[in-house]
Amino acid sequence: MLDLIGRKEKLFSQDISELNEDLFSKVNSSKFLVLGGAGSIGQAVVKEIFKRNPLKLYVVDISENNLVELVRDIRSSAGYIEGDFQTFALDIGSWQYDDFVKNSGEFDYVLNLSALKHVRSEKDVFTLMRMIEVNIFNTTKTIKQSIKQGAKKYFCVSTDKAANPVNMMGGSKRIMEMFVMEESKNINLSMARFANVAFSDGSLLHGFNQRIQKKQPIVAPNDIKRYFVTPQESGELCLLSCIYGENRDIFFPKLSEDLHLITFSEIADRYLKSIGFEPYPCKSEVEARELMSTLPQKGKWPCLFTTSDTTGEKDFEEFFTDKEVLDLERFKNLGAIKNNLEDNSEKLEYFEKSISKFKESSEYSKKEIVDLFFTMLPGFGHEEKGKNLDGKM
Repeated sequence: MLDLIGRKEKLFSQDISELNEDLFSKVNSSKFLVLGGAGSIGQAVVKEIFKRNPLKLYVVDISENNLVELVRDIRSSAGYIEGDFQTFALDIGSWQYDDFVKNSGEFDYVLNLSALKHVRSEKDVFTLMRMIEVNIFNTTKTIKQSIKQGAKKYFCVSTDKAANPVNMMGGSKRIMEMFVMEESKNINLSMARFANVAFSDGSLLHGFNQRIQKKQPIVAPNDIKRYFVTPQESGELCLLSCIYGENRDIFFPKLSEDLHLITFSEIADRYLKSIGFEPYPCKSEVEARELMSTLPQKGKWPCLFTTSDTTGEKDFEEFFTDKEVLDLERFKNLGAIKNNLEDNSEKLEYFEKSISKFKESSEYSKKEIVDLFFTMLPGFGHEEKGKNLDGKM
């Protein structure tokens, strides 16, 4: 996988090696609750915790099927631990989950990996409202529950798209960060911003696998460069931030622009060659679909590489802004954004009341929500282009 994303070495090997004994000791003596633990990042985090033999590891996710696969995967690889390992198919926003929290005993660490992470999810106002509910209000809800239950640390995933956000997904995560900072007065909190997780569920690279299995063309933008981490690296980053992050720290990977940025089309090219096909560039969706009946038999695969023209796409990626204070010395390949506590209470209260009014009225527009985000985030770079990813192949 490293070759496909333009790297030769694992990112956090040196940090993990240097911390390994202490990390094992801390995990081995602790109790963990992982929310959203059956997604790609969540599964990676669960595996990193599991292999260090925790006293207790409870995993919650809304996807029953993904939880089943997680357990099968762990049993078939790592096997078993002496501690209490259980999974629960629950919606974090439900009353059943609230009852679960009240009756599940204590946890030292609560890790929240749940999120609506797709830019395409902001195309309609109803899914956008769910994104706000999941990314922001479910986070604040589970933080308050963690405080009440006596957890000593809460961790949640943000995104690189929260740094100078240009889409609603990144904006929702940036607002989430503001709410998290407000709660840091009552519990130790840390977060992580990181790049695309290569071949994670629902990602474009995961879609490459799906397209091959279904004998369909490969489509990718050729003008957008992105950073990528492997699933294991995403799990390591989250666990390191959870265990070693100081209050209000946001960890991020040290990735070199010269060495690690790569276009989706370049990955598609490498991916196809790795499975024995030569990419065949097409000029249109129609041509790409039509050639699927003949080209693969000749060792070629129809591809459509285009420029990006949809709402919410960012030309470049960044993990921090020029206004944020960084610690780049503590770890070899990890950086940390050091945040001071700022008073955003009035702003956050206004946001909560505005969303509550939308809910009560059952009548709201995307424009109203976008305007609210602009109020919350000075310099918000969102621009409606009239076209979204669901309008393309």
